[in-house]
Amino acid sequence: MSIWVYNTASNKKEEFIPREKGVVSAYVCGITPYSYAHIGNARPPLVWDVIRRFLR
Repeated sequence: MSIWVYNTASNKKEEFIPREKGVVSAYVCGITPYSYAHIGNARPPLVWDVIRRFLR
């Protein structure tokens, strides 16, 4: 099964190919600490959790 992602650098959809077979990693920064917490702060961790579960 191929996974296609949108590459903002090339403005094209490209097939996702991991650097190391069977291993996928991503950098995900934490919450924005400069204001009060709100429901929007939960979106990034939730999205990355869904992606992680999909890739398993």
